[in-house]
Amino acid sequence: MSITNNIDNDIKFLAKSEIRLKILGELDKKPDNVQGIAKKTSIAYSSVSNNIGKLETHNYITKVENKYYINPMTQVYFKTLMDFKNSVELVNDYDAFWDKHDINQLSIESIKRITDLKNSQLIETTPIDIYKTHNTIKNQIMDSKNVRAIFPYIHPEYPKLIESILENDGTVELIVPKGIFNELMFRINGNVRREAIRNKKLNVYSFKDDLNLYLTICDDNMSLGLFKNDGSFDQNRVLVSNDRQSYIWAEELFNHVKKQVKE
Repeated sequence: MSITNNIDNDIKFLAKSEIRLKILGELDKKPDNVQGIAKKTSIAYSSVSNNIGKLETHNYITKVENKYYINPMTQVYFKTLMDFKNSVELVNDYDAFWDKHDINQLSIESIKRITDLKNSQLIETTPIDIYKTHNTIKNQIMDSKNVRAIFPYIHPEYPKLIESILENDGTVELIVPKGIFNELMFRINGNVRREAIRNKKLNVYSFKDDLNLYLTICDDNMSLGLFKNDGSFDQNRVLVSNDRQSYIWAEELFNHVKKQVKE
């Protein structure tokens, strides 16, 4: 049997049972005995004992004295399974945000680490609040001293928001499509713009291709918007978060796009 088939069979065996995954989850944290695992997982002692026996027989875990230890290769399989499981759950939870949307400008690393967005909140417009997504992002920007963003279009309020940050000695770093670069720059007050550029408080990068991505990174939060598959920006949905993992995820995506500008 090939190595690939062995790996497939290993993953299928582990993924087939929720009980086995829970047992491995506990052993991944620290070695334990059957009684301890049964208590922590609230799974019947007999079920834990039965599945522990199967895991040990197939060499996924090893018993040392009275405790079971997860084997190194099993840890790799377990982490891969849980990452995949969490990714599927995240996509399903925010199905309206991801489905039928263009994610081609997300980096491979961003997609691989999509579970870093698990503590995000999906903000959607409603019939009685059609500006909910815009106002959410606007408030984030207004309350921040430092902003980095990918703007695929210019909202009429953006130049004034940028001016306000710069006038309060904040910093702004933007990536915009080449087609709107000049328009955005000239909408910012000339004196404010020139002084900010001179003091390295304002950096605006021109992206030569289309930008099918919306991203803001403010002092303590981030927001992400996507384009639909038909090429139109989805103004009705935005993913926001003040979680540290989400913030780092957004920073790395911003730097990924920024690198393309500089190449």
